Amino acid sequence: MRFFNTAGPCDPETHYMLPAEARLPEARVLGERRAYFVLHAPRQTGKTTTLRALARALTAEGRFAALCFSCEAGEATGDDYAAAQRAVLGDIRDRAADELPAELRPPTPWPAAEPERLLAVGLRAWAKCCPQPLVLFFDEIDALRGEGLRSVLRQLRAGYPDRPGAFPWSVVLCGLRDVRDYKAASGGDATRLGTASPFNIKVKSLRLGDFTAAELRALYAQHTADTGQSFTEEALSLGHELTAGQPWLVNALAREVVEEMRVPPPAPIAAEHIDRAKERLIVARQTHLDSLVARLHEERVQRVIEPLIGGGLLRTDSSYDDDLSYVRDLGLVASELPVRVANPIYREVIVRVLGSGVEGNILVEPRSFVLPDGRLDLGRLLEEFAAFWREHGEVLAAGVGYHEVAPQLVLMAFLHRVVNSGGYVDRECGVGRGRIDLCLRWPYLAAGGQRQWQREAVELKVWAPGKQDPLPRGIGQLDEYLDRLGLETGVLVVFDRRPEAGPIAERTRFERATSPKGRPVVLLRA
Repeated sequence: MRFFNTAGPCDPETHYMLPAEARLPEARVLGERRAYFVLHAPRQTGKTTTLRALARALTAEGRFAALCFSCEAGEATGDDYAAAQRAVLGDIRDRAADELPAELRPPTPWPAAEPERLLAVGLRAWAKCCPQPLVLFFDEIDALRGEGLRSVLRQLRAGYPDRPGAFPWSVVLCGLRDVRDYKAASGGDATRLGTASPFNIKVKSLRLGDFTAAELRALYAQHTADTGQSFTEEALSLGHELTAGQPWLVNALAREVVEEMRVPPPAPIAAEHIDRAKERLIVARQTHLDSLVARLHEERVQRVIEPLIGGGLLRTDSSYDDDLSYVRDLGLVASELPVRVANPIYREVIVRVLGSGVEGNILVEPRSFVLPDGRLDLGRLLEEFAAFWREHGEVLAAGVGYHEVAPQLVLMAFLHRVVNSGGYVDRECGVGRGRIDLCLRWPYLAAGGQRQWQREAVELKVWAPGKQDPLPRGIGQLDEYLDRLGLETGVLVVFDRRPEAGPIAERTRFERATSPKGRPVVLLRA
């Protein structure tokens, strides 16, 4: 039986998967036109699966000898360009033995050549003896570093005019980033080529996109066809909303429900299953998510992510475009405007990881905030936070690496510690919003025994140095948020970051306010 794959390339006989070529139709057209081009996308979006499928299809049609191979083994060679080339040639030979018929494979052994021309001489000899034009996919090309990378790119450029009789017909470079952003020095993600000139023969740079809502439905429908277990309309909509179509997340959500939560067929998979699976993925922080959050404390990542969390404005200096391009290529930020975290699951993971150190210092018992009727005692929760903030706020906020949003992260960590014991904290944040909107969702049993959801709205604002009190604007924004949620009361928290503000213990207090639309508002100044 097929299953949802979350590790390595997909196989149509084993995994639920979309037709690989359909995700990148332009690649075939460019390949047939003898183009040399670039394909880039964040990790675990299906690049290798797509390229392998395309290579096999082109070879099976009998017009080309097409092969997808990896450059990853060359990562450890650094500036040793001869070793980097040998690593690439070695993987070509291994993959060709597995994927190509004997008459299309490269010569054995590779011809002897000067250390700086091993790859070019090898590809030239293969192109001359192969009865079909060569189409080569250099997967993980940006794993190469320094002079090893430059050498490979320059040899491909030098051989380009001799195609197709004496050099590959088409070459595709596939990696995380575009050519100008490939690593230029050993060990240096931050060091870039800064130019496409070592590979200025490229016709185009393609980016592999995320799944559309229709593609997610088509993927999940394969599980329904195999097992008879359907996804409700609400589950499908929520799945795409939470993942924004990121392929690994789309598969991981469904896998969590089917294999880990074990919702048994033919019972339909509902939105509440997807919601719970999302929470489990965030808490588990599997390898894919960990690899992303490991980047959060890189300076150029922080410069983009910090204002996205706090609702501030993006920088406008000349280096910002490079920072934004880098974070987009990592997949942390959406590729289109407005600038925002790529999807709600990444957003939750980022916030929880940044506040995880704080959460370890919160010693409250979550179930102590549950009222006899099963509802959450929000008033007591806020009072406990205020006491915690008075005592520990300065120390904890100083220890948070994202200094501009430290108070908000402390409060959100406190809420996670309590609410995540049985409910959810949903957040809306983004550049230029000037606030963070939180919706606390807490399940309880109503008088008739039916499950209900208690919802509470909390808005976070910051009184920044040199600015006016954000209360008037904040209370109006809270009104808008309450309108969208259909609630009649809310909480506004204002963190005072001005140098002239008094000590935390003195300024932290509760007040009552009324919104422009007459709603009662609990105001916490901290």
